[in-house]
Amino acid sequence: MLEPKDIDLNLLVVFQEVYQDRQISSVARKLGLSQPAVSNALARLRRHFGDELFVRTAAGMQPTALAQQLAEPVALALNHITQALNRQESFDPATSHRHFTIAMTDVGEVYFMPILAERLHTLAPQLQLSTVRASEIDLKTEMESGRVDLAIGAFDHLSDAWYQRRLFRQQYVCMFRQQHPLAGDKLTLKNFLSAQHLIVASKENPYARVNQSLEKAGIAASAHLRVPHFVAVPYIVSHHDLLVTVPQKLAERSAAPFGLTYVKPPLRLPSLQTNMFWHRRYNQDAGNQWLRSFISERFVE
Repeated sequence: MLEPKDIDLNLLVVFQEVYQDRQISSVARKLGLSQPAVSNALARLRRHFGDELFVRTAAGMQPTALAQQLAEPVALALNHITQALNRQESFDPATSHRHFTIAMTDVGEVYFMPILAERLHTLAPQLQLSTVRASEIDLKTEMESGRVDLAIGAFDHLSDAWYQRRLFRQQYVCMFRQQHPLAGDKLTLKNFLSAQHLIVASKENPYARVNQSLEKAGIAASAHLRVPHFVAVPYIVSHHDLLVTVPQKLAERSAAPFGLTYVKPPLRLPSLQTNMFWHRRYNQDAGNQWLRSFISERFVE
């Protein structure tokens, strides 16, 4: 059995970087080494483990099954070492220039970003914040590597390597413009089924489950318009007598600026729970801790 004394820990740093980047040249630049030095480190690792670990392909250095098994415990161990060596490190939002990245959906951007932008400008004026669409990235890899700091949404596919905190649970509502013929009256099932609908044809869970419910009721088949994302919805329904079923938080943000109103749907639809996720590698990271606390204080219900 290999013991820590049997292996140069710098080799594990090379292992982690190759696993993340999959390119010898970029790893060499990042670590300030020559490409032959990185290749030599990989050769030593291969002898230690008796496995190829990484195989050169057209898509870069692809990990073997053993390398995939090693990746998470090696990353976790190196993170613990880093934390142990930097216990004195603190995070001051008022002076920090740190760049955070949060993965979320388009609905999340509409709901969270206006408040975050306003408060961060006051409390952390030098801090940078970016968002990425969770559906367009490999969320597990990006969070494990630290390229994404947090994920906010209903992501039920993340493993035990992720911590999470519930922010709120919301219902779906029916939204339409204030001049719509149905405005001001209780929305009956008959009127709901006969109305002209806008469908957000998202294939992401949990939105896909709502569309399944609408399809069972016969709405999807007779829908007059379809869009792939929620962000255009308020612009569309504010100009036409269309009814759209959306998460309540989106309706709350859109109603006043776009002259819209929303009501409880006459169908029984699944609720939507929004959580905040982070990888356990960064659970003790001072900046990550501050950002989680900052978000929780403003959005936990």
